[in-house]
Amino acid sequence: MNTPKEVINNINQIALNKGNYKKSKTLILAILAGAYVAFGALLAIIVAGGSPGIAENNPGLAKFIFGATFPIGLILVVVVGAELFTGNNAYFIPNLLRKKQPIYHMFKNWAIVYSGNFIGALFLAYIITHLTHIVHSEPYINSVYSIAEGKTSHTFLVTFIKGIGANWLVCLAIWQGVASENTAGKILAIWLPVMAFVAIGFEHSIANMYFIPLAIFEGADITWTTFFIKNLIPATLGNIVGGVLFVGLPYGHLFNKKHHK
Repeated sequence: MNTPKEVINNINQIALNKGNYKKSKTLILAILAGAYVAFGALLAIIVAGGSPGIAENNPGLAKFIFGATFPIGLILVVVVGAELFTGNNAYFIPNLLRKKQPIYHMFKNWAIVYSGNFIGALFLAYIITHLTHIVHSEPYINSVYSIAEGKTSHTFLVTFIKGIGANWLVCLAIWQGVASENTAGKILAIWLPVMAFVAIGFEHSIANMYFIPLAIFEGADITWTTFFIKNLIPATLGNIVGGVLFVGLPYGHLFNKKHHK
């Protein structure tokens, strides 16, 4: 296990590498990450959404099962390598604090990765899930509708704050994954915080690129405008704040070589 200072050094190098990727490489890795997160979301729907009896009698256990099955996407992103917008919200900040990397690198990465994540999530939602009728029958369809309706029913502020909570934990999960030196350690280090944010009910913009479009494809009474205005925009902004303000800035300040004593 690496120390926090060693983790920051690793994060700094990873960010430099990400900033120098060709746009095509970044886009392909981003599409893969969107698909990976969507696989986790689909698994959660199948396992937890397919257990309505548990949800009715023990809602806390149902939320735990949903959270426990979701993290495969984030595990794949770290272990096999991919570009995830939410994780990248924190990666670049320590280097920016030390002026070791141009801010252009960060914004270029965010724009390409966000777009690619959306493509990957939509591919899983429409091609892999909708066209195969995996969630078309009961009880899965009820779960699909319920998740999407819940995610589009809050105020902008509530979804924004839930977005902060989600990416605070997601970025910590990814940095713990970087800190771990073997695959089993990485899996456990990533699984715990991701399970927590999902079970709690926070809002992850990339996961929502799958959950809500899937419900729309399956006939839910939700419009694309509602999806963007009521969920994706506030969740994305919250995710950025969670990653930048609560992970990248404090750890970049405390453990960068320049500040660390």
